[in-house]
Amino acid sequence: MERKKYSSYAEIERHLEILKLEKEINYQKLVLSFQKTKESITPQNIVNGFVSSYTDYFKNSYPKILPSVLTSIISWFINKKRG
Repeated sequence: MERKKYSSYAEIERHLEILKLEKEINYQKLVLSFQKTKESITPQNIVNGFVSSYTDYFKNSYPKILPSVLTSIISWFINKKRG
């Protein structure tokens, strides 16, 4: 970090005030982020995320599963008719 040279105490005070405000802003951002994270981690949100991920998986694999299921149902029905 580069050392800054000040020509007066007023400059030092102004720079310290800026640093203090930046520190407070960063702290408030951290608090807000923590609150949002805390609100998003609820049992309902966790279950919804779990269900939606499996729903997406089955929705995308539906065309792959359907032919094999239909084949199994048809063969079961044919075997039932015979026996």
